[in-house]
Amino acid sequence: MRTSDNESGKPSVDVLALLTEQHAEVDALFEKLENDKGDRATLFAELANKLAAHATVEEKIFYPAVMAKQTEEMLHESVEEHLAIKRVLADLLTMKLDDDTFKAKLSVMKESVSHHAHEEEEEKLFPIVRKQMSADEIGALGNDVLAMFEQLMQGSPAKSVPAETKEAAPLPQVA
Repeated sequence: MRTSDNESGKPSVDVLALLTEQHAEVDALFEKLENDKGDRATLFAELANKLAAHATVEEKIFYPAVMAKQTEEMLHESVEEHLAIKRVLADLLTMKLDDDTFKAKLSVMKESVSHHAHEEEEEKLFPIVRKQMSADEIGALGNDVLAMFEQLMQGSPAKSVPAETKEAAPLPQVA
């Protein structure tokens, strides 16, 4: 994650680098779970919490901040993708880790998360955001996203997922 000094002299976090780093962390957790590299319960709990916290910071801070004519359609698709991922995650949270259905659902969720993170956000959305926002804006947004993510991770953000499966997160209207 790149950091730079902003006008106040305080380090700032590049929001796009931060979100990309979080995507890589989730990818690594999926790989460890699929290849039985560690305690499955611990790995799944970490994965569930990181996915829940990541989705929350995107929906509450990042997406509203980058809403524009050029990003509106992508962002509406993104919250629908989050909804689909949350629905599978909510199912997984109620299952036994050694259940064959758990492994199948985990694989489906991995494919959904990978498509959303890499093909939609990193390849399409992030380049537009990088062009639209200044380095200071990207840094300030990164600081806000990181602060909320860290706060959420102090609890168990995955516990809120089942209550977030009825409809996609709301987005602001384009100004």
